[in-house]
Amino acid sequence: MQRRSFLRVTAGGMLGGTALGCAGLAGCSQAMPPQAIEAWRGPGPLLPGGDLRHWLLAFAILAPHSHNLQSWRVSLSTPGEIWLACDLTRLLPQTDPQARQIMMSHGTFLELLDMAAKEQGYGADITLFPEGVFSTEKIDTRPVARIRLLPAPAIKKEPLFAQVLLRHTNRSMYELSRDVPAAAWEAMRSSVDGAQVRVSHVGLAQAEVLAAHRRTASAAFAIELSTPRTVMESYALLRVGATEVLQHRDGLSLLAPLPVALARLGLFDRDSVPTPDDYATTSQIEDFDKKLASTPGFLVMTTPANDRVSQIRAGRAYVRVQLAATALGLAMQPLQQALQEYPEQRQPYADIHRLAGVSLPGETVQMWARVGYASPVEPAPRRRLQDFIVKT
Repeated sequence: MQRRSFLRVTAGGMLGGTALGCAGLAGCSQAMPPQAIEAWRGPGPLLPGGDLRHWLLAFAILAPHSHNLQSWRVSLSTPGEIWLACDLTRLLPQTDPQARQIMMSHGTFLELLDMAAKEQGYGADITLFPEGVFSTEKIDTRPVARIRLLPAPAIKKEPLFAQVLLRHTNRSMYELSRDVPAAAWEAMRSSVDGAQVRVSHVGLAQAEVLAAHRRTASAAFAIELSTPRTVMESYALLRVGATEVLQHRDGLSLLAPLPVALARLGLFDRDSVPTPDDYATTSQIEDFDKKLASTPGFLVMTTPANDRVSQIRAGRAYVRVQLAATALGLAMQPLQQALQEYPEQRQPYADIHRLAGVSLPGETVQMWARVGYASPVEPAPRRRLQDFIVKT
Protein backbone atom coordinates (compact mmCIF):
# COMPACT_ATOMS: atom_id res chain seq x y z
CA MET A 1 0.00 0.00 0.00
CA GLN A 2 3.14 2.88 0.50
CA ARG A 3 5.21 3.63 -2.59
CA ARG A 4 7.44 6.67 -2.24
CA SER A 5 8.53 9.28 -4.71
CA PHE A 6 12.08 8.21 -3.94
CA LEU A 7 15.54 9.67 -4.41
CA ARG A 8 15.96 12.91 -6.24
CA VAL A 9 19.74 12.71 -6.30
CA THR A 10 22.74 14.51 -7.65
CA ALA A 11 26.41 13.98 -7.02
CA GLY A 12 27.53 17.51 -6.19
CA GLY A 13 29.37 18.86 -9.21
CA MET A 14 28.57 15.90 -11.44
CA LEU A 15 25.48 17.41 -13.03
CA GLY A 16 27.49 18.76 -15.94
CA GLY A 17 29.13 15.39 -16.49
CA THR A 18 25.76 13.70 -16.42
CA ALA A 19 24.44 15.99 -19.10
CA LEU A 20 27.44 15.23 -21.28
CA GLY A 21 26.91 11.52 -20.80
CA CYS A 22 23.29 11.70 -21.79
CA ALA A 23 23.18 14.41 -24.44
CA GLY A 24 21.25 16.56 -21.99
CA LEU A 25 19.01 15.40 -19.16
CA ALA A 26 15.92 15.59 -21.34
CA GLY A 27 17.38 12.74 -23.37
CA CYS A 28 17.44 10.57 -20.26
CA SER A 29 13.74 10.94 -19.49
CA GLN A 30 11.97 7.62 -19.95
CA ALA A 31 8.36 6.60 -20.18
CA MET A 32 6.78 3.80 -18.21
CA PRO A 33 7.08 0.63 -20.34
CA PRO A 34 3.56 -0.29 -21.52
CA GLN A 35 4.17 -3.97 -20.74
CA ALA A 36 4.87 -3.11 -17.09
CA ILE A 37 1.39 -1.65 -16.65
CA GLU A 38 -0.57 -3.87 -19.03
CA ALA A 39 -2.44 -5.42 -16.08
CA TRP A 40 -4.26 -2.11 -15.63
CA ARG A 41 -6.14 -2.68 -18.88
CA GLY A 42 -8.04 -5.44 -17.10
CA PRO A 43 -8.63 -9.02 -18.27
CA GLY A 44 -11.51 -8.23 -20.61
CA PRO A 45 -14.73 -10.27 -20.53
CA LEU A 46 -14.68 -13.75 -19.04
CA LEU A 47 -14.84 -16.07 -22.03
CA PRO A 48 -16.92 -19.29 -22.05
CA GLY A 49 -14.82 -22.08 -20.62
CA GLY A 50 -12.32 -19.67 -19.11
CA ASP A 51 -11.08 -20.09 -15.55
CA LEU A 52 -13.12 -17.74 -13.37
CA ARG A 53 -10.28 -17.66 -10.86
CA HIS A 54 -7.84 -16.16 -13.35
CA TRP A 55 -10.35 -13.41 -14.14
CA LEU A 56 -10.80 -12.61 -10.44
CA LEU A 57 -7.07 -12.63 -9.77
CA ALA A 58 -6.45 -10.22 -12.64
CA PHE A 59 -8.29 -7.61 -10.56
CA ALA A 60 -6.99 -8.71 -7.15
CA ILE A 61 -3.35 -8.12 -8.15
CA LEU A 62 -4.18 -4.46 -8.77
CA ALA A 63 -4.62 -3.95 -5.03
CA PRO A 64 -2.36 -1.42 -3.28
CA HIS A 65 0.66 -2.99 -1.55
CA SER A 66 3.38 -1.54 0.68
CA HIS A 67 6.40 -0.50 -1.41
CA ASN A 68 4.61 -2.13 -4.36
CA LEU A 69 6.11 -5.46 -3.24
CA GLN A 70 3.16 -7.58 -4.45
CA SER A 71 3.89 -10.35 -1.96
CA TRP A 72 0.83 -12.45 -2.83
CA ARG A 73 1.11 -16.16 -3.68
CA VAL A 74 -1.94 -18.14 -4.76
CA SER A 75 -2.61 -21.82 -5.24
CA LEU A 76 -5.32 -23.04 -7.61
CA SER A 77 -4.78 -26.74 -6.95
CA THR A 78 -8.29 -27.21 -5.48
CA PRO A 79 -11.08 -26.69 -8.05
CA GLY A 80 -13.37 -23.81 -7.21
CA GLU A 81 -10.97 -22.46 -4.57
CA ILE A 82 -8.14 -19.98 -4.26
CA TRP A 83 -5.59 -20.32 -1.47
CA LEU A 84 -3.72 -17.12 -0.62
CA ALA A 85 -0.35 -17.09 1.11
CA CYS A 86 2.49 -14.62 1.51
CA ASP A 87 5.72 -14.72 -0.44
CA LEU A 88 8.22 -14.55 2.42
CA THR A 89 10.94 -13.31 0.07
CA ARG A 90 8.90 -10.10 -0.36
CA LEU A 91 8.82 -8.61 3.13
CA LEU A 92 10.00 -5.36 4.74
CA PRO A 93 11.78 -6.56 7.89
CA GLN A 94 13.29 -3.15 8.70
CA THR A 95 10.37 -0.77 8.13
CA ASP A 96 7.59 -3.30 8.77
CA PRO A 97 9.18 -5.61 11.37
CA GLN A 98 5.90 -7.19 12.46
CA ALA A 99 4.55 -7.50 8.89
CA ARG A 100 1.50 -5.41 9.79
CA GLN A 101 1.59 -3.55 6.48
CA ILE A 102 2.07 -6.83 4.63
CA MET A 103 -1.08 -8.23 6.22
CA MET A 104 -3.00 -5.09 5.32
CA SER A 105 -1.81 -5.56 1.75
CA HIS A 106 -3.29 -9.05 1.78
CA GLY A 107 -6.54 -7.49 2.96
CA THR A 108 -6.60 -5.14 -0.03
CA PHE A 109 -6.11 -8.16 -2.31
CA LEU A 110 -9.00 -10.06 -0.71
CA GLU A 111 -11.36 -7.10 -0.99
CA LEU A 112 -10.77 -6.64 -4.72
CA LEU A 113 -11.12 -10.39 -5.28
CA ASP A 114 -14.44 -10.36 -3.40
CA MET A 115 -15.68 -7.43 -5.49
CA ALA A 116 -14.68 -9.17 -8.72
CA ALA A 117 -16.47 -12.37 -7.68
CA LYS A 118 -19.69 -10.44 -7.12
CA GLU A 119 -19.31 -8.92 -10.57
CA GLN A 120 -19.50 -12.45 -12.03
CA GLY A 121 -22.40 -13.57 -9.81
CA TYR A 122 -20.32 -15.49 -7.28
CA GLY A 123 -19.86 -15.23 -3.57
CA ALA A 124 -16.34 -15.43 -2.16
CA ASP A 125 -16.47 -17.46 1.04
CA ILE A 126 -13.26 -16.29 2.73
CA THR A 127 -11.79 -18.22 5.66
CA LEU A 128 -8.90 -16.34 7.21
CA PHE A 129 -5.89 -18.28 8.48
CA PRO A 130 -7.38 -21.74 7.90
CA GLU A 131 -4.29 -23.45 9.35
CA GLY A 132 -3.84 -21.08 12.27
CA VAL A 133 -3.26 -17.37 12.85
CA PHE A 134 0.24 -15.95 12.66
CA SER A 135 1.86 -14.65 15.81
CA THR A 136 1.87 -10.89 16.39
CA GLU A 137 5.63 -10.80 15.81
CA LYS A 138 6.10 -12.57 12.47
CA ILE A 139 4.35 -14.43 9.69
CA ASP A 140 5.14 -17.81 8.12
CA THR A 141 4.31 -20.09 5.22
CA ARG A 142 0.81 -21.00 6.38
CA PRO A 143 -2.04 -19.67 4.21
CA VAL A 144 -3.52 -16.27 4.86
CA ALA A 145 -6.91 -17.25 3.45
CA ARG A 146 -8.90 -19.92 1.68
CA ILE A 147 -11.47 -18.57 -0.77
CA ARG A 148 -14.30 -20.83 -1.93
CA LEU A 149 -16.23 -19.53 -4.93
CA LEU A 150 -19.95 -20.20 -4.71
CA PRO A 151 -22.51 -19.39 -7.43
CA ALA A 152 -24.84 -16.64 -6.23
CA PRO A 153 -26.84 -15.29 -9.18
CA ALA A 154 -28.79 -12.89 -6.96
CA ILE A 155 -25.75 -11.42 -5.24
CA LYS A 156 -25.55 -7.62 -5.26
CA LYS A 157 -22.71 -6.19 -7.31
CA GLU A 158 -20.31 -3.72 -5.72
CA PRO A 159 -20.61 -0.18 -7.17
CA LEU A 160 -17.01 0.61 -6.20
CA PHE A 161 -15.76 -2.13 -8.53
CA ALA A 162 -16.04 0.34 -11.42
CA GLN A 163 -13.10 2.26 -9.92
CA VAL A 164 -10.64 -0.64 -9.63
CA LEU A 165 -8.83 0.04 -12.92
CA LEU A 166 -8.75 3.78 -12.16
CA ARG A 167 -7.36 3.63 -8.60
CA HIS A 168 -3.76 4.85 -8.36
CA THR A 169 -1.73 6.10 -5.42
CA ASN A 170 -0.91 9.76 -6.06
CA ARG A 171 2.33 11.05 -4.51
CA SER A 172 2.41 14.40 -6.33
CA MET A 173 1.57 17.95 -5.21
CA TYR A 174 -2.08 18.49 -4.28
CA GLU A 175 -4.24 21.59 -4.72
CA LEU A 176 -4.21 23.34 -1.37
CA SER A 177 -6.86 25.83 -2.50
CA ARG A 178 -9.45 23.05 -2.94
CA ASP A 179 -10.84 21.79 0.34
CA VAL A 180 -12.22 18.26 0.50
CA PRO A 181 -16.00 18.64 0.85
CA ALA A 182 -17.78 17.24 3.89
CA ALA A 183 -19.87 15.02 1.61
CA ALA A 184 -16.69 13.46 0.22
CA TRP A 185 -15.33 12.66 3.68
CA GLU A 186 -18.68 11.10 4.54
CA ALA A 187 -18.69 9.01 1.35
CA MET A 188 -15.24 7.66 2.21
CA ARG A 189 -16.29 6.92 5.79
CA SER A 190 -19.58 5.28 4.85
CA SER A 191 -17.85 3.03 2.31
CA VAL A 192 -16.64 0.93 5.25
CA ASP A 193 -19.77 0.85 7.40
CA GLY A 194 -19.78 -2.36 9.43
CA ALA A 195 -16.09 -3.05 8.86
CA GLN A 196 -15.01 -2.59 12.51
CA VAL A 197 -12.72 0.20 11.38
CA ARG A 198 -13.03 3.80 12.54
CA VAL A 199 -12.42 6.46 9.89
CA SER A 200 -11.71 10.06 10.84
CA HIS A 201 -10.20 13.06 9.11
CA VAL A 202 -8.76 16.53 9.49
CA GLY A 203 -9.17 19.30 6.92
CA LEU A 204 -8.45 22.95 6.24
CA ALA A 205 -10.95 24.11 8.86
CA GLN A 206 -8.74 22.59 11.57
CA ALA A 207 -5.58 24.53 10.83
CA GLU A 208 -3.66 23.73 14.03
CA VAL A 209 -4.40 20.00 13.90
CA LEU A 210 -3.62 19.93 10.18
CA ALA A 211 -0.25 21.54 10.89
CA ALA A 212 0.44 18.94 13.58
CA HIS A 213 -0.27 16.15 11.09
CA ARG A 214 2.20 17.71 8.66
CA ARG A 215 4.90 18.04 11.32
CA THR A 216 4.48 14.43 12.39
CA ALA A 217 4.62 13.15 8.82
CA SER A 218 7.72 15.23 8.10
CA ALA A 219 9.52 14.03 11.23
CA ALA A 220 8.73 10.39 10.51
CA PHE A 221 9.89 10.67 6.90
CA ALA A 222 13.18 12.26 7.97
CA ILE A 223 13.76 9.49 10.51
CA GLU A 224 13.30 6.80 7.90
CA LEU A 225 15.70 8.52 5.50
CA SER A 226 18.36 9.00 8.18
CA THR A 227 18.19 5.49 9.64
CA PRO A 228 20.68 3.40 7.63
CA ARG A 229 18.93 0.04 7.70
CA THR A 230 15.52 1.48 6.76
CA VAL A 231 16.71 3.70 3.93
CA MET A 232 18.77 0.84 2.49
CA GLU A 233 15.70 -1.38 2.50
CA SER A 234 14.01 1.09 0.19
CA TYR A 235 17.14 1.49 -1.93
CA ALA A 236 17.02 -2.24 -2.60
CA LEU A 237 13.57 -1.81 -4.14
CA LEU A 238 14.46 1.05 -6.49
CA ARG A 239 13.91 0.31 -10.18
CA VAL A 240 15.84 2.95 -12.11
CA GLY A 241 15.01 3.37 -15.78
CA ALA A 242 12.63 1.57 -18.10
CA THR A 243 14.79 -1.55 -18.38
CA GLU A 244 14.79 -2.21 -14.63
CA VAL A 245 11.11 -1.33 -14.29
CA LEU A 246 10.20 -3.82 -17.01
CA GLN A 247 12.50 -6.48 -15.59
CA HIS A 248 11.00 -6.37 -12.08
CA ARG A 249 7.51 -4.83 -12.48
CA ASP A 250 7.44 -4.07 -8.76
CA GLY A 251 9.09 -1.81 -6.21
CA LEU A 252 9.68 1.91 -6.53
CA SER A 253 9.96 3.14 -10.13
CA LEU A 254 12.34 5.97 -11.04
CA LEU A 255 12.08 7.23 -14.61
CA ALA A 256 13.07 10.89 -14.13
CA PRO A 257 16.04 12.20 -16.15
CA LEU A 258 18.56 12.73 -13.37
CA PRO A 259 18.58 9.28 -11.71
CA VAL A 260 18.41 7.59 -15.12
CA ALA A 261 21.40 9.64 -16.31
CA LEU A 262 23.40 8.85 -13.17
CA ALA A 263 22.59 5.16 -13.48
CA ARG A 264 23.82 5.11 -17.08
CA LEU A 265 27.13 6.58 -15.96
CA GLY A 266 27.49 4.21 -13.03
CA LEU A 267 27.16 7.13 -10.58
CA PHE A 268 23.90 6.08 -8.98
CA ASP A 269 25.07 4.27 -5.85
CA ARG A 270 22.43 2.08 -4.23
CA ASP A 271 24.92 0.22 -2.04
CA SER A 272 26.10 3.04 0.21
CA VAL A 273 24.17 4.68 3.03
CA PRO A 274 23.67 8.42 2.43
CA THR A 275 24.47 10.69 5.34
CA PRO A 276 21.74 12.95 6.78
CA ASP A 277 23.25 16.01 5.07
CA ASP A 278 23.68 14.38 1.65
CA TYR A 279 21.66 15.95 -1.13
CA ALA A 280 20.09 12.55 -1.68
CA THR A 281 18.54 12.95 1.77
CA THR A 282 17.94 16.68 2.13
CA SER A 283 16.35 17.08 -1.30
CA GLN A 284 13.87 14.30 -0.62
CA ILE A 285 12.87 15.82 2.71
CA GLU A 286 12.44 19.23 1.09
CA ASP A 287 10.34 17.75 -1.70
CA PHE A 288 8.21 15.74 0.72
CA ASP A 289 7.61 18.76 2.95
CA LYS A 290 6.36 20.73 -0.05
CA LYS A 291 3.89 17.98 -0.80
CA LEU A 292 2.74 17.92 2.83
CA ALA A 293 2.27 21.69 2.71
CA SER A 294 0.05 21.26 -0.37
CA THR A 295 -2.18 18.71 1.37
CA PRO A 296 -5.65 19.98 2.41
CA GLY A 297 -6.64 16.91 4.42
CA PHE A 298 -5.54 13.72 6.12
CA LEU A 299 -7.54 10.55 6.65
CA VAL A 300 -6.96 8.20 9.60
CA MET A 301 -8.18 4.62 10.03
CA THR A 302 -8.02 2.85 13.39
CA THR A 303 -8.99 -0.59 14.63
CA PRO A 304 -9.93 -1.66 18.18
CA ALA A 305 -7.10 -4.22 18.18
CA ASN A 306 -3.93 -4.96 16.24
CA ASP A 307 -4.26 -8.71 15.72
CA ARG A 308 -3.83 -10.28 12.29
CA VAL A 309 -7.56 -10.38 11.53
CA SER A 310 -7.84 -6.66 12.38
CA GLN A 311 -4.96 -5.92 10.02
CA ILE A 312 -6.68 -7.82 7.19
CA ARG A 313 -9.90 -5.93 7.88
CA ALA A 314 -8.04 -2.63 7.84
CA GLY A 315 -6.57 -3.46 4.44
CA ARG A 316 -9.97 -4.37 3.04
CA ALA A 317 -11.37 -1.11 4.41
CA TYR A 318 -8.53 1.00 3.07
CA VAL A 319 -8.93 -0.07 -0.53
CA ARG A 320 -12.67 0.60 -0.27
CA VAL A 321 -11.98 4.11 1.02
CA GLN A 322 -9.51 4.74 -1.79
CA LEU A 323 -11.97 3.49 -4.39
CA ALA A 324 -14.61 5.80 -2.93
CA ALA A 325 -12.13 8.68 -3.16
CA THR A 326 -11.32 7.74 -6.76
CA ALA A 327 -15.01 7.89 -7.65
CA LEU A 328 -15.07 11.46 -6.31
CA GLY A 329 -11.99 12.56 -8.24
CA LEU A 330 -9.82 12.67 -5.13
CA ALA A 331 -6.17 11.68 -4.85
CA MET A 332 -4.76 9.67 -1.93
CA GLN A 333 -1.31 8.68 -0.68
CA PRO A 334 -0.63 6.47 2.36
CA LEU A 335 1.80 7.84 4.95
CA GLN A 336 3.04 4.77 6.79
CA GLN A 337 6.35 5.97 8.23
CA ALA A 338 4.94 7.18 11.57
CA LEU A 339 2.93 3.96 11.91
CA GLN A 340 5.95 1.69 11.64
CA GLU A 341 7.00 -0.21 14.73
CA TYR A 342 10.79 0.12 14.74
CA PRO A 343 12.34 1.97 17.72
CA GLU A 344 13.43 5.16 15.96
CA GLN A 345 9.80 5.96 15.09
CA ARG A 346 8.61 5.78 18.70
CA GLN A 347 7.85 9.50 19.01
CA PRO A 348 6.04 10.00 15.66
CA TYR A 349 4.13 6.78 16.38
CA ALA A 350 2.94 8.20 19.69
CA ASP A 351 2.17 11.57 18.09
CA ILE A 352 -0.09 10.23 15.34
CA HIS A 353 -1.94 8.00 17.80
CA ARG A 354 -2.49 11.05 20.02
CA LEU A 355 -3.69 13.12 17.05
CA ALA A 356 -6.07 10.29 16.09
CA GLY A 357 -7.60 10.29 19.57
CA VAL A 358 -6.46 6.77 20.36
CA SER A 359 -6.92 6.10 24.07
CA LEU A 360 -8.09 2.52 24.56
CA PRO A 361 -5.64 -0.37 25.09
CA GLY A 362 -4.90 -2.16 21.84
CA GLU A 363 -6.48 0.48 19.61
CA THR A 364 -4.17 1.06 16.66
CA VAL A 365 -3.84 3.49 13.77
CA GLN A 366 -3.61 1.19 10.75
CA MET A 367 -3.68 3.78 7.97
CA TRP A 368 -2.89 7.45 7.62
CA ALA A 369 -3.14 9.13 4.23
CA ARG A 370 -2.95 12.44 2.41
CA VAL A 371 -6.19 13.34 0.64
CA GLY A 372 -6.88 16.09 -1.88
CA TYR A 373 -7.24 17.03 -5.51
CA ALA A 374 -4.31 16.52 -7.87
CA SER A 375 -3.42 15.91 -11.48
CA PRO A 376 -3.83 12.26 -12.54
CA VAL A 377 -0.83 9.92 -12.34
CA GLU A 378 0.01 6.76 -14.22
CA PRO A 379 -0.40 3.36 -12.58
CA ALA A 380 2.37 1.46 -10.83
CA PRO A 381 3.92 -1.61 -12.46
CA ARG A 382 2.40 -5.02 -11.88
CA ARG A 383 3.94 -8.43 -12.36
CA ARG A 384 2.35 -10.95 -14.71
CA LEU A 385 -0.60 -12.91 -13.38
CA GLN A 386 1.28 -16.20 -13.74
CA ASP A 387 4.02 -14.86 -11.46
CA PHE A 388 1.64 -15.03 -8.50
CA ILE A 389 0.38 -18.57 -9.09
CA VAL A 390 2.20 -21.38 -7.30
CA LYS A 391 3.23 -24.10 -9.69
CA THR A 392 1.98 -27.52 -8.60
